[in-house]
Amino acid sequence: MSKKTRLALFDLDHTLLPIDSDYSWGVFTQEIGWTDPVVFKRRNDEFYEHYKAGTLDVHDYVRFATEAIRLRGREASQRARERFLREVIGPAVRPEALALVRAHQAAGDHTVIVTATNEFVTEPIARLFGVQDLVAVRLATGADGWITGEIEGVPSMRGGKVARMDQWLRERGLGWDSVETTFYSDSTNDLPLLERVDQPVATNPDERLRAIAAQRGWRILDLFSPIP
Repeated sequence: MSKKTRLALFDLDHTLLPIDSDYSWGVFTQEIGWTDPVVFKRRNDEFYEHYKAGTLDVHDYVRFATEAIRLRGREASQRARERFLREVIGPAVRPEALALVRAHQAAGDHTVIVTATNEFVTEPIARLFGVQDLVAVRLATGADGWITGEIEGVPSMRGGKVARMDQWLRERGLGWDSVETTFYSDSTNDLPLLERVDQPVATNPDERLRAIAAQRGWRILDLFSPIP
């Protein structure tokens, strides 16, 4: 019998990071003067509350969240993202999270970040964690090669994370029966994937997920306390 490939899957926001990178990027665009500090903040807060409640329309949110970079263009947006990574994300990365990823890699596990945040924000964050494989919300591009504000394919959110992992496995000639999977997540938004993997780990879980994990006997990992 061939040995199964071991996969360690990680949600990103509030799981590997103690902050929400998508929301934080929105705050950052306010701070650098790209978005209206009053109107944008109100809508960003509203979308974030919908996300936490599991009612977010991800298509509407992505149009909203990418408007500033669509208008500013590729070069300015990439420069801003480098600054965001340096000033916001870098200081938020905790050694405990890095150690968790490294431990799986040292054990020979293939690591994948599976996030509902878009690829523009998360690609450099995945590299920061040393994770080569990223399953994130893909952004459609227009004739000019720059993003349009629409989503390409299935968004990696809620049940979409399972669909995208189905695709990821097929592209590598794998199936769920040929892998041994662990998934770390903080949110009930990720219940579909938590229920699909072999080893679900409720990581820094919200109250609802903590209760579900306790009831089902899932492992609970308090990796760190969230930043207020």
